[in-house]
Amino acid sequence: MTPINLTIPQNLVIEFNKDSSNLPPVSFRFGFAPGQPSLGEPGKNAGDILLIKENGVSVLQVSLGAREKCSSETFRKAGGLVGKWLRNNPVTNIHLSGDIVREVLIPDALPAFLEGLRLGSYQYIARKKADPPQTITVTVTDAGEPDATENMINKVMVVTDAVLMSREWAHEPANVINPVTLAESADIIAQQSGLKCLILDDQDLEALQAGAILAVGRGSKTPPRMIILEYSGNDSPPGAKPIVLVGKAITFDTGGYSLKGVDNIQGMKYDKSGGVSVLSILYAASQLRIRTPLIGIIAAAENMISSDSYRPDDILTSLSGKTIEIVSTDAEGRLVLADALTYTQRIFRPRAIVDIATLTGGVVVALGRLRAGIMGNNQDLIDALIDAGDKTMERLWQLPLDDDYFPQTKGDDADLKNSGGREGSSIMGGIFLKQFVDDSVPWAHLDIAGVADSPKDAPYAPKGATGFGVRLLLKYLETIE
Repeated sequence: MTPINLTIPQNLVIEFNKDSSNLPPVSFRFGFAPGQPSLGEPGKNAGDILLIKENGVSVLQVSLGAREKCSSETFRKAGGLVGKWLRNNPVTNIHLSGDIVREVLIPDALPAFLEGLRLGSYQYIARKKADPPQTITVTVTDAGEPDATENMINKVMVVTDAVLMSREWAHEPANVINPVTLAESADIIAQQSGLKCLILDDQDLEALQAGAILAVGRGSKTPPRMIILEYSGNDSPPGAKPIVLVGKAITFDTGGYSLKGVDNIQGMKYDKSGGVSVLSILYAASQLRIRTPLIGIIAAAENMISSDSYRPDDILTSLSGKTIEIVSTDAEGRLVLADALTYTQRIFRPRAIVDIATLTGGVVVALGRLRAGIMGNNQDLIDALIDAGDKTMERLWQLPLDDDYFPQTKGDDADLKNSGGREGSSIMGGIFLKQFVDDSVPWAHLDIAGVADSPKDAPYAPKGATGFGVRLLLKYLETIE
């Protein structure tokens, strides 16, 4: 098969101008909403936009809403709405003064606004027959802290590139991205980014006796792949243990013989969101030259129906040697992750493992579409990830993982069963995965089923794939440097 040539969309780019010369004719201004609406004053809601002329100069006035509610997230949301406005209006060059943003006295306001600009301007148009959008250039000046601002812009560009990569790849349909093309394309990204890449094909997985991931992919004409990406760290001490990120990449999920209904089968291309986020994070780590060694493992399969598909009542032998009784073929994500988690501990000596997966519909029922669920065996790791989520507004909520839940996943005819029923279903997914992680290894599980894609536009995310988890996990990696 031919690898997919995917590029990172550059709808909006941010440049730094040190000498403040040849600036664009349009500039930003920020203001808080007045107590009473007034002509020419900032609007009531953060992100309200007014293009005005002052002394022959065009000014894009951006409201920050109520002063007492203003935060870095206000700037991020305002940036997202401005990004959408710029995309739909004939302004292709605009100037932003970092000094003006700093006057608002909100920590991290400038990087948050720039993040919002890039993320809000994104559209998935790769498969549309249309002229490519004109690139919008935002020129930033900063007389007060020029070096710090230039470095910050470079970081914002890399981090948002990674989010846009994750969105773009998640959007691709299953007739474009399948386990084989995903693996081949990941190898290209690795070569371009200086990452090591090892791809385990179905024959390799057979030799390893990775029976869980093989069973999930058996019904598809495109067999499963396990993709291992390695970033060695920038000047990390000898023998430093890596952080391992494990991502679920079901390139399409029919539910197998436990077939999904018409209402929820569409959109199952997003079931690979955790895996493509891991790929994007490894890319960003290489560009940011983070110190911490990092491993990314992507468990890729397509859950299809055929005469070769696995069935309810089948008993599988996982890579760990534990046997699994199949209750539902639609609980396939935990199966591919089980083998990936076992491989992680068998081959590497992880400092910690974080898996990220669109695992259960139950987490959407529990938490809606504002937070992902988090579970794990190490409270320090969980707290660090929750903190990173709060800082990036990719928020998490901890769910319990008491051993008392285990009987619901204990098999009747095998060691385990892959579904514990509807009650506490997201917890059942976590407690199942816990059986494949050694207690001595810090581990956290992120269930992103409710936040990996959005049914409607948000200020800095369009309808569709969100890239959730990329900014959160990069922030976490930054804090442990």
